[in-house]
Amino acid sequence: MNLGLEGKAVLVTGGAKGIGAGIVRSFVKEGAKVSIVDRNPDVAALLIEELQDFDGEAICVPTELTDESACREAIGETVDWCGRLDVLVHNAGVNDGVGLEASPQEFLGSLQKNLMHVFSLTHHALPHLEKAKGTIINIGSKVAETGQGGTSGYAASKGALNALTREWALDLSSKGIRVNAVIPAEVMTPLYEKWLATLKDPKATLDSIHANIPLGNRMTTAEEIADSVVFLASERSSHTTGQIFHPDGGYVHFDRAFGKVKVD
Repeated sequence: MNLGLEGKAVLVTGGAKGIGAGIVRSFVKEGAKVSIVDRNPDVAALLIEELQDFDGEAICVPTELTDESACREAIGETVDWCGRLDVLVHNAGVNDGVGLEASPQEFLGSLQKNLMHVFSLTHHALPHLEKAKGTIINIGSKVAETGQGGTSGYAASKGALNALTREWALDLSSKGIRVNAVIPAEVMTPLYEKWLATLKDPKATLDSIHANIPLGNRMTTAEEIADSVVFLASERSSHTTGQIFHPDGGYVHFDRAFGKVKVD
């Protein structure tokens, strides 16, 4: 499907790997120009090389997102390269395990890593998004809705991201800017693999996770998340704003008993 994104300027935070890399791939394949705002330029370079043969193109703007001035500069460099900004994708974040036993300072640090840059980038991008009547897409987490345990900072940040999706959709509707969120549930990423490797029996854990995903008993792919993002960025969803989407095989909204009890 041609989504009409040729030549559109897109900024993706944390776009060097995992779900972010999937989002970058989908946009480039649609012909967009993508600025990968990430603190891993060497990893981003491999992705950019991989995408050389597609109609779109990508660059990396190395950025430490916890630095507000770096966020401002990342917007400036992206606009200097593209001449505009049509789509802002807030993907960067880390489930850092800052729970109730952590100090208040550690909690604030988690918010800084997972939430503050979302506001900073949006603030600095706003004049360009207004000019383009652009789109903001927030990549959230199931943790905001289901909880997880032991990760207060991340849960608070992702809960705030859902709230900001609705707040900004209202705030920016008069400017023609749409704001939506995509919520991954169980998606295999490098960070997920790293977590599994710490467990005593990774296979048993993974089998249990699969059993609790109703549609297909499998994890969602990064490509499926990415394609949802690209659709929401396109004119094919031109009257969609303030929505929180769950491309998760039914994981979040179906009873957990699904994977344990079968009724004939």
